[in-house]
Amino acid sequence: MDRQPISREGFEKLRDEIRKLETVDMPHIAEQIAKARAEGDLSENAEYHGQREAQGLLQAKINQLKGKLASCYIVDKATMPKGQVGFGSIVTVKNVDDGFEEKYELVGPGEENYDGDIMKILTSSPIAQGLVGKKVGESVEVVVPRGVERLKIVEIVDPS
Repeated sequence: MDRQPISREGFEKLRDEIRKLETVDMPHIAEQIAKARAEGDLSENAEYHGQREAQGLLQAKINQLKGKLASCYIVDKATMPKGQVGFGSIVTVKNVDDGFEEKYELVGPGEENYDGDIMKILTSSPIAQGLVGKKVGESVEVVVPRGVERLKIVEIVDPS
């Protein structure tokens, strides 16, 4: 798996989420398991089995977040090249086929957000991969799950 860029804020957000899951949520589930275990016969104790399943799911989420964090490297957005699409850039693109404009900010794992005026997309996404390194006025064809999107770069706001 390729290493992905992430901002200091995104890194800290992921790290804080892992810390909360490990120090608050996991002990709470362990406490609930202990209470359920104290109720007696474990073979017919739905509460016990439910909490054990929740514990497994929580551990899987922790492992997933740790994997994301391990595959990242922190990037100072201010050091990114100016005038071309890259990590931290906010890019306005126009769909050549329908004229619809969208804004994307290229971000790292844990920072993505597809709501709002500016969609924060992963640098590893097909659209971001197609845009990286391009300049205003250039056009790209990006293969996405629903087909091919033909986009023209209208504006780039460099990361600060």
